[in-house]
Amino acid sequence: MKKYCHLNDLLQISLLAILILATNNCSMASSAQRPAACPTSGQALIEAIKIHEPLTFCGEQVPLKEDDVMERLERELLICLDNSDDIIIWLKRANRYLSYVEKTLLNNSMPDDLKYIVIAESSLRTHAVSGKGAVGYWQFIESTAAKYGLTVNKDIDERRNFFLSTQAALRYLKDLYGIFGSWTLAAAAYNMGEDGLKTEILIQGTNNFYQLYLYQETQRYIFRILAIKIILSNPGKYGYLLTGDDLYKPLEFTQTTITANQPVPLSIVAQAAKTHFKAIKELNPQLRNYYLPTGSFTIYLPRDGAIGFSERYENLLSAWFKEKKERIYVVQEETI
Repeated sequence: MKKYCHLNDLLQISLLAILILATNNCSMASSAQRPAACPTSGQALIEAIKIHEPLTFCGEQVPLKEDDVMERLERELLICLDNSDDIIIWLKRANRYLSYVEKTLLNNSMPDDLKYIVIAESSLRTHAVSGKGAVGYWQFIESTAAKYGLTVNKDIDERRNFFLSTQAALRYLKDLYGIFGSWTLAAAAYNMGEDGLKTEILIQGTNNFYQLYLYQETQRYIFRILAIKIILSNPGKYGYLLTGDDLYKPLEFTQTTITANQPVPLSIVAQAAKTHFKAIKELNPQLRNYYLPTGSFTIYLPRDGAIGFSERYENLLSAWFKEKKERIYVVQEETI
């Protein structure tokens, strides 16, 4: 027992000596050298959230000299930086999707910063759904989706189609800018609705977003977009050094229009496109069921299966119709 206690004492003394030595080494460093010699994750975060240059959203100045504004921005930066998995996914998915948003914004003479809204809304997730029933990349509620030309019914939900929903979202944002004359207010209205924002501006007597008292979600919304812009504009500053091989490839597909006088199984479309059911569903997330509904629809196909698709589709469809007609179901009544 005495021998065991002696060894235990020696271990404790050794550990204590190591700790004292490490502490002395850090203490010996000058105050100017201390952050570099003894870095901490806390100090790294403090440095990371410092904004040294003017910051704008869609060319509109963010008043960083106002303490309240800086505090709100730093809060959203810290929240974003605390979720490294989200940031990695943003960077990877941005390579797949944002070039289309950038091109569409440019073609419509709209500010490039608006592209960050789609990340704030859904993290570029196809099947994102909010508690209020907003769906898809741009988080449209059903009534607004219908107003901007997106089909939403039991068979089709175009809020999940990235390209169609992007066009609709940018039309909506352009209309909001026409109402408020500010892209910052347009983005706020995109989040809370134009009628609600008009009411708050009227009651509070100011149209300066940074001076408006709004719902917490909307007050944070613009700052979340700004935090995303800051991080994605310079990911290396925050330790995210992705190579081209790390990024998700842009979607490659060809479009075709199919007219059906009755529902057609997507498995037939997949066979005709020389692919599988899952590939058709992933390229066309707006299709809610296992079939293409009656009507005329533009769908996306893998490029490799586009050549000869129409002929293969007609042959497979004819064979399916024939098989369907030849099926005979006999109900036999039992005699008691």
